[in-house]
Amino acid sequence: QVQLVESGGGLVQAGGSLRLSCAASGSIFSICAMAWFRQAPGKQRELVAAITSGGSTNYADSVEGRCTTTRDSSRKTVYLQMNNRKPEDAGDYYCNTVDQELLWGQGTQVTVAS
Repeated sequence: QVQLVESGGGLVQAGGSLRLSCAASGSIFSICAMAWFRQAPGKQRELVAAITSGGSTNYADSVEGRCTTTRDSSRKTVYLQMNNRKPEDAGDYYCNTVDQELLWGQGTQVTVAS
């Protein structure tokens, strides 16, 4: 079964940057469109960024222009680089396929200090 392991979260000052990573096991990674999701306290999980197997990307309006997602198929890893962090970026970040087909990992927590 595919496992997802997110990392790279932490405390960042507003305006700062963080790079999140999501390592996946299993061969499914190479053919799936992957996505990053964010769950803020008391809110539903929402899609933040997505990347196809061919590298095309899509972003939520809230992060457009501040966010870049990339993937390294040889490492089965997806990355999320977010710059100019805002307080509303805080939350638990998870990766999954765009259709959320895999078991969720433990996520990685991002805190933004204003």
